Amino acid sequence: MSAAAARVTSNFTNFTTSTAPSSGGRLLRPFRGTPPSRRAVASMAVSTPRSPSAASFLERRESERALHFVKYQGLGNDFIMVDNRDSAVPKVTPEEAAKLCDRNFGVGADGVIFVMPGINGADYTMRIFNSDGSEPEMCGNGVRCFARFIAEVENLQGTHSFKIHTGAGLIIPEIQDDGKVKVDMGQPILHGPDVPTKLPSTRNEAVVQAELAIDGSTWHATCVSMGNPHCVTFGSKELKVLQVDDLKLSDIGPKFEHHEMFPARTNTEFVQVLSRSHLKMRVWERGAGATLACGTGACAVVVAAVLEGRAERKCIVDLPGGPLEIEWREDNNHVYMTGPAEAVFYGSIVH
Repeated sequence: MSAAAARVTSNFTNFTTSTAPSSGGRLLRPFRGTPPSRRAVASMAVSTPRSPSAASFLERRESERALHFVKYQGLGNDFIMVDNRDSAVPKVTPEEAAKLCDRNFGVGADGVIFVMPGINGADYTMRIFNSDGSEPEMCGNGVRCFARFIAEVENLQGTHSFKIHTGAGLIIPEIQDDGKVKVDMGQPILHGPDVPTKLPSTRNEAVVQAELAIDGSTWHATCVSMGNPHCVTFGSKELKVLQVDDLKLSDIGPKFEHHEMFPARTNTEFVQVLSRSHLKMRVWERGAGATLACGTGACAVVVAAVLEGRAERKCIVDLPGGPLEIEWREDNNHVYMTGPAEAVFYGSIVH
């Protein structure tokens, strides 16, 4: 893009975009010609994550009407992180979150995550609004971003772990020396009605390789909840071995998500087995659509692969955004996820 400013307008954001000569980054600033009927809601300076630090940036008080944030990503699954530690009420409404997540007229993200005061003995509480404004129970990639964000705003160095209260229960991430985050995701839920799904149980109250009819095809579905519902499929009667890169997720994904067998809708993972310790998946997320990564989805995939006898309990799972290490331990029945998370840029929302 040239240095000339390009005007961007929407019902929620109205700002200009130009190249910042000093840093080579991009600068978003309020468009001064905004009609009185419009609100300028994004004034965003983009810089490298090293300077300023998240802590110093978030403490800036240039305006009482400005809400500072840091954008993080985990394998391309990206989130607007909001420091909400001073209130149990999110500083952004679901409707505002949906507009901020818009990749054409907003900041662009898969969701907005709020770092809130801990309850019930937890250090912090995590809430998230999806890009459509809906609120999921939790998000695996989001938890890793949450942990790195906390470490930065609290200026923590080295290995640290936190107890995070989520809609899916207590989640414990640990920041490792190499910067990756290992998360104890807890025990998978396999009882069909608790996932929830209306598909009949096929094995000890679990839904394993159940038949799911979609557009005349019969898909084999294994249902797992990692605090949020997942439908995992390795193929159908017609496609016994999936080539996941050939799938058109925008067509098939919504048909799984909104299927009548999933009363709370569902996330859907399409999986290709590369070896007994190496899986490849693509995901259609409930409320977000096709994304580059889904941490809870990768966990559900390994659980489903073990239940179907396709893989070992410790696997590398390749997602479009990169690999995750997943282990379903037999001694405590907990699933552990290990992967990266990093800051992308800092910004401010002017209400």
